[in-house]
Amino acid sequence: MNLETKCIQAGYTPGNGESRMIPIIQSTTFKYDTGTAMAKLFDLEAPGYFYTRLQNPTNDMVAAKIAALEGGTAGMLTSSGQAATFFSIFNIAGQGDHVISSSAIYGGSYNLFHVTMRRMGIDFTFLDPDCSDEELEAAFRPNTKAVFGETIANPALIVFDIERWAKAAHAHGVPLIVDNTFATPVNCRPIEWGADIVTHSTTKYMDGHDATVGGAIVDSGKFDWMAHADKFPGLTTPDESYHGITYAEKFGLEGAFITKATAQLMRDLGSIQSPMNAYFLNLGLESLAVRMPRHCSNAQKVAEYLEKHEKVTWVNYPGLPGNRYYERAKKYMPNGSCGVISFGVRGGRDAAEAFMGNLKVAMIATHVADAHTCVLHPASTTHRQMSDEELLAAGVAPDLVRFSVGIENVDDILADLEQALAALA
Repeated sequence: MNLETKCIQAGYTPGNGESRMIPIIQSTTFKYDTGTAMAKLFDLEAPGYFYTRLQNPTNDMVAAKIAALEGGTAGMLTSSGQAATFFSIFNIAGQGDHVISSSAIYGGSYNLFHVTMRRMGIDFTFLDPDCSDEELEAAFRPNTKAVFGETIANPALIVFDIERWAKAAHAHGVPLIVDNTFATPVNCRPIEWGADIVTHSTTKYMDGHDATVGGAIVDSGKFDWMAHADKFPGLTTPDESYHGITYAEKFGLEGAFITKATAQLMRDLGSIQSPMNAYFLNLGLESLAVRMPRHCSNAQKVAEYLEKHEKVTWVNYPGLPGNRYYERAKKYMPNGSCGVISFGVRGGRDAAEAFMGNLKVAMIATHVADAHTCVLHPASTTHRQMSDEELLAAGVAPDLVRFSVGIENVDDILADLEQALAALA
């Protein structure tokens, strides 16, 4: 099936007389005829459900759709994108381990890595995504367990060179994890370029309507854990909490990573997405392939308008021919990147605040990447925990305005920008 068809059909095939839409299994618990049957579930000897803290049929149908869209072999939903990011790392790294990350990532992810996961004993090295091959090579250590980056950095809009970083990761026997939230599988499928694990904040374009918080993880099914068994004992040695199962042997390349994340991390941490949220997410996924081209075409027109405005000092959007990442964006995302633009208003921070206050169509909101046009000043909100040096390393200038272009009529968005900028002194 083509991607547009997968958005509608993947993940669930109703039988004769069954619900056309994915059913909402709004139940914490599932009934079995015998204790023996349930025991097989606890031993991972049979498929099925016993408690929604670990798995739920509605969630698994939607996760299967996202895995199909990304070209992966298995997927899981989480309670948020932040949970998906955490699970993707913590599933293979623990105390005493090391992870390499692009420095140009979402501020919440940076804080998760730099502060919270460091408290858990996992060390992180943050590299400029455009660092030299020599700098990237020098960052690897014997205890490095993963490499992490974002397809399009939030909010710096740096386009990640997936192929180059995947090659470096694989040369050292570790997987590349890519957050594909901004591009979505409509515009980029990182697995096709060498990524091993893909994560999403489904709260953004996938849901697309400010309705549900959620996350997803997709496994490519291509990374050979047993070939690097010494690096990943959690996947390649017996798990005594499940009677000695070795995930990589029992579930193979296609299922080991997601099965372990479900059986261990979701079991113990319970960051499950609610079935109702998964149902709403599926509604968003059905229109994803229709909405993303509109986001991109609207954003292209807005970026071109801003680039010519005398009160705008700079514009960053990968679709602009003069952009530093224009050619790279064409390589990885030939049909468009995303609907998010960053730019600076003449006059700095104070002018940026005044500009945002003048807007009428665009709303000031923490959220980004949905049907509504919204605006934010990251340095004083989402990235406020970072120092000026850390902000610059993440590609976030102090005067940066993040403008998320929605799917309204683009003429109304442009008129709103015009009046908001005209009102500035």
